[in-house]
Amino acid sequence: MNINDIINSIYPLPQLSLDTLAASISEVEYPKKFHLHREYKKETKSYFIKKGIVRAYAHKNDKEITFWFGQEGDLIFPLQTLFAGLGEYATVELLEDCVLYEIDLGRLQDLYRNDIHIANWGRRYAESACIKSEKLFIARQFKTSLERYQELINEYPSIIQRVPLGIIASYLGISQVNLSRIRAQMK
Repeated sequence: MNINDIINSIYPLPQLSLDTLAASISEVEYPKKFHLHREYKKETKSYFIKKGIVRAYAHKNDKEITFWFGQEGDLIFPLQTLFAGLGEYATVELLEDCVLYEIDLGRLQDLYRNDIHIANWGRRYAESACIKSEKLFIARQFKTSLERYQELINEYPSIIQRVPLGIIASYLGISQVNLSRIRAQMK
């Protein structure tokens, strides 16, 4: 995906603001298994996914618990660092070789202060991230594992081909054996 399309999919910007934001972004490539952000560390960069898939996970009792996937067009913002100045609560790992667009958080903060349209774009992104988090929380509380799996497949149709089943099971909060049962049940 092209950076202008990703930016405007969140909140359409006037051309001058779009050009200003896009000029602050560079394209980078990282290999599969690379960590963009690390748990407990203050981060300095945000990313937009041009090509690839990533996951966010945290540790609990020596286990990695995946709670988010990002794919083409998604943003990877270290919200805890950006808005609270704290270390991140999760690690973001690339599940494929990825092509990303990168922006420095200090530069992004400057753009927020100097361009109301870019500030509103950032606010709109934060709002959408809150809504996604709330939907995930509600799904974990009220939906069955089968319903959560169906929702995941609807949101990420190619995820089964792109992500190991153990990571998908972790995301759903079930064992890999239960995931296999659900998949067999759906066939």
